[in-house]
Parts: sequence; structure tokens; C-alpha cells
Amino acid sequence: MYRVVQWATGSMGRTALRRIIDHPDLELVGVHVYDERKLGRDAGDIARRPATGVLATGSIEAVIALAPDVVIHTPRVSEPYAAQNADVERLLGAGIHVISTAGFHHPACHGTAYAGPLLDACRRGGSVLAGLGLNPGFIAERIATTLTGLCARLEAVEWYELADASSMPSAEFVFGTMGFGTDPAEQDITRGKLAALYQELFMEVLHAVADALRVPIVRLTPEHQLTLAPHDIAIRAGTVRAGTVAATEWRWRAALADGGQLVHSVTWTADPALQGRSGREAAHWRIEIRGRPNVRATIAIEDPDPQAPHMRAATDATIALALRAIPDVCAAPPGFFAWPTVAPYRARFERGQ
Repeated sequence: MYRVVQWATGSMGRTALRRIIDHPDLELVGVHVYDERKLGRDAGDIARRPATGVLATGSIEAVIALAPDVVIHTPRVSEPYAAQNADVERLLGAGIHVISTAGFHHPACHGTAYAGPLLDACRRGGSVLAGLGLNPGFIAERIATTLTGLCARLEAVEWYELADASSMPSAEFVFGTMGFGTDPAEQDITRGKLAALYQELFMEVLHAVADALRVPIVRLTPEHQLTLAPHDIAIRAGTVRAGTVAATEWRWRAALADGGQLVHSVTWTADPALQGRSGREAAHWRIEIRGRPNVRATIAIEDPDPQAPHMRAATDATIALALRAIPDVCAAPPGFFAWPTVAPYRARFERGQ
């Protein structure tokens, strides 16, 4: 039995909370919330489950006093990217493992000023930090890299995500963090703080793949694109007005030292029809590998209920990945956790590989 604290209870966190409560090998011992209206509420009430006797707190000291094995850390990614690090370092320093869906997928790529304090906290506490999820965390790092092992020669690895944001409930997230509804005449979100935030997050994916291939990145180039609403588009979080941002493609091209390249692209849209897709293709990934041979793969994650919110399947999968990691993270040596990639492409062989 693993003793678990759930950290944050937005849409991702509530899903995690339900899965923890329902799991036969996990004991929910605490819940950390940011919303003052949830303070003191029973975790079962927040998760739409029977009462658990576990009451929500906003105190990190209270969480540390519980001495859980692991914290499932699911806050929203927010600017600045490192804003969450202080809390995570305190948890790690107290000997609590942290599995996060909000970053920490490849901390070393940000340099020692960023990664050093996190790693020091792991060493002090004998704890492990794991950044896990679908994208970042799974599509490129665990699937695309494995598929490169089919190649006798490798030239490029590209991965593309299309996500339907029309059923996301939070106006703050959709119109703030995601940038929907922005007037491009007033603000170019592809060059501001939002673009910088996403580069800090998604560069971790590119560096993780490059490290798996054992080829360093020499240049990272943004190639972002915006799609404007041709008419007012009503979505759950509000209305995207005509002429404002209705879809964002965040795309980076990484040039590798051996002449190869990586491309990471994630498109969030208020209406998949803007990208020529149907609404049921809510969580869809495409992987394209160029070399000899070329390799193409698509991944669709679908909810068994055709009436379910568009993003529920992807949320379920993200939390499944995080919870599945608990025994492996708890058994790992102190430091940053990542599952090993399975036999990726190698241009050169060394004995002992």
C-alpha cells in the first residue's frame, strides 16, 4: 500500500483523486488545494465519491507532516515556469517523492541554475522527482524514440498533436494560459511570455529525444502559427470572437549536431473543423520519422462514452501514466526519474551499450 497526497484539484487533479480513492493499492492520506472554497472539504466530496475522512488543506506544512510516500502533483503550468519549483523542492527535501504532470520532464536541459536545487533536494531527502504525462512524457519520449529503432538511417523525427479545447471549462485557462480570444492586432502571443512559457515546457521533450538518440541539439527554432476565428465560436469556457485567436500551433524545430532534426508541434483548437478534423478526433497524435525506412504512426485516444467531454480520454490516460509510475518511482534511486527508452536508433555503436 502506497500513501498518497493529491496536489491540486482542477480537472486533472479531480481525475487523479478519483483514481487514487478507487485504487486497491493506494491510500489517500491528504489533498492540497489552491481554491479557498475547497479548504476543509472532504476529498470524496471534491471527487464525487463517498466521504473519505481526508480533508483538503492549503498548507504545504500539513502535507509534509503527513509523511506520504508520494505526491501526485497536477497544478496548471503557469508563468513563470519555475514558479512551482519552491514547493516541489520542499516536498523532495522532506523525503517525499513527487510525480508531476506540470513539468519536470527533463530538468537538466534548463541548466544547473534550474535543475541544481531540485537535484539537491532529491539528494537531501532521498527522494525522486518524475515529470510524466502524454505530451510531454509519452508520445515522443517513449513511442517516437522506440520507433526510430526501425531505421537503418535516421534523418528526422517529428510528432504532432491536435487537441480539441472546446469542452475545457476554465475561462482563465482557455483564454489566459492557452491564449484563445487574443486579438493579434493588440498582442502577438507567439512572441510574448506565453510563447516563452511553452518553450520552457516543450524544449524538455526535444532534449529528452535528442538525449535518447545521443545527439545534442545545436539550434532550436520556433515556428508558431495562429488560426483566427472566421466567426464567433461558442465553447464551454466562453465565446471566441471573430478575428481573434481560435487555434494555436506551438511548433519548434531542433537542429541536431549530426545534421538531423526534430520537430515538436502541438495544436490546440476551439473547433477541429478549423484544421479539417471532426470533433471526435479530440486527442490525436501523428509521428513521422524520415530515414530508411520512413515510419509513420498515429495514436488516437477515445473515451468509450461517445458523449463524454472531448478531453476526458486524454486526462484519463495522463493520470494512468502518473499512477502507474508510483511503484517504480518509489523504488528508484534519489534524483530525476525517467523510464529507459527501448532500443532507439544508434548511428554509432559502443561496447557495453
